[in-house]
Amino acid sequence: MDFNHKLKCIHNEYWWGGTVHDGIYMPFHWTTDLDTPSKDLVIYRNLETDQNGNQSAPFLVSSMGRYIWSKDPFTFKIEKGFLSIASKNTIIIKEGLSTLEKAFLHGAKNYFPSTGTLPDPLLFTMPQYNTWIEMMYEPTQEKVLQYAKSILENGMPAGVLAIDDNWQEDYGVWCFHKGRFPNPKKMIDELHDMGFKVMLWVCNFISPDSLTGRELAQKDYVIKTRKGDVALAKWWNGHSLILDITHDDAVNWFHNQLHHLMLSYGVDGFKFDSGDTHHFSGDFVSNKKITGNQYSELWAKLGLNYPLNEYRACWKMGGQPLAQRLCDKNHSWDLENGLKSLIPHGLAQGLLGYAYTCPDMIGGGEYINFLKNSDTLDMELIVRNAQCAALFPMMQFSVAPWRVLDKKHLDICVEMANLHRKFGSKILTLAKKSALTGEPIIRPLSYVFPHCKCEKIIDQFMLGNTLLVAPVLEKNKRTRTVFFPPGTWKSDLGEIIYGPCTKHIHVPLHRLPWYEKQSNLDL
Repeated sequence: MDFNHKLKCIHNEYWWGGTVHDGIYMPFHWTTDLDTPSKDLVIYRNLETDQNGNQSAPFLVSSMGRYIWSKDPFTFKIEKGFLSIASKNTIIIKEGLSTLEKAFLHGAKNYFPSTGTLPDPLLFTMPQYNTWIEMMYEPTQEKVLQYAKSILENGMPAGVLAIDDNWQEDYGVWCFHKGRFPNPKKMIDELHDMGFKVMLWVCNFISPDSLTGRELAQKDYVIKTRKGDVALAKWWNGHSLILDITHDDAVNWFHNQLHHLMLSYGVDGFKFDSGDTHHFSGDFVSNKKITGNQYSELWAKLGLNYPLNEYRACWKMGGQPLAQRLCDKNHSWDLENGLKSLIPHGLAQGLLGYAYTCPDMIGGGEYINFLKNSDTLDMELIVRNAQCAALFPMMQFSVAPWRVLDKKHLDICVEMANLHRKFGSKILTLAKKSALTGEPIIRPLSYVFPHCKCEKIIDQFMLGNTLLVAPVLEKNKRTRTVFFPPGTWKSDLGEIIYGPCTKHIHVPLHRLPWYEKQSNLDL
């Protein structure tokens, strides 16, 4: 591959960007001593093919005030003191902005500006609940209502409730299954009376052997192959037709289905799953010629019509009012795809322009892994996960804590749900500011405190500029080390700490350590 752009590293320079999936390797860093063999990880990423189940964008940003942007996907490599770019199209390289914050804000303003609007405020101010782990492919009206009642009975606040996959008759047939949901209007009215807003899971796939699938194929509303046959895409639920969202009439058909659900039953919004670039084969032909990246972008744009929304896979949609969930996590502590990955992945989302971040379901939402561990669920892991998520912009429960936890562990999860509610107004204020500026809601320490040698810290984060959050992410740990940037900090326990310093703190199971800066209280 021809790497036709090459930037030499600056001493102690760190980079973020490309794909959220690579957040666990961020910030990217390499040695400046080109005569010494580097032991640093070599990063190689093709943004045209390597979305890896989460958000991505053609944007890289540096702690030394540099950034790279392109309107098209590119390939980049970080190795032996150089950041190399391979692209057939224009690459924007901006330098001289001095800090990570200034570089990010300049890039956001010029290339993925915020719209001034944000997703439904309830997503930020209250916890979210999803039926997936409790019901998987078998949600029913009775189960959903009981789940909602149990949330309230156990002292957790009402918020957004998402009814996940298989509430519908079939993929693409967006009608409630009459056997599982005999009276969906009555169910949603009851959920509203309890204080919940209701989301439904939808996707861009259509079952090929359904009447709807045959009708849409005849109307050319689905993707075809180069030979002119209807295309079948392989995804986690089998092989299906793909809605051709470059076709205006197909888009109108889809919106009509969703509007019917809202008008007839009172549905408040939708969880838009899929949209991954890798589902779009090079053999596919749409009404208007597009790439997999462009399909992912168009799929995300459909959600802009619905303030109550959620996405997992997005391309180049920074600054848009879309709730962005991290990809499905395992029921594990590890950095690869467990609890330890939440903070670095969430920070990567923010620095790619996806400020409205939601961690995956508390306890893990990767259902195959969850089922594998269902007989030996780790109660401590679920508690620490809830603590880590509590001061994210959003938090989402799925497995019922009251079903799998004893009273001691359940009480802590309930406390974390109510802590999120307590901080809801602050989080919403930050979200409103992000809607104007584009800046992340949760931030690396080095975003707020540049050049303080804290770039590599990935187990703490800043909520805005004034709240430092340092959850425990290791099993059986009751202590942890916390780095305090310059300033005066007041802890959740009332202790005063003067930074910069590093302290070893005591963290019993029930504690989420957080610290509020006592000066410069600007959000």
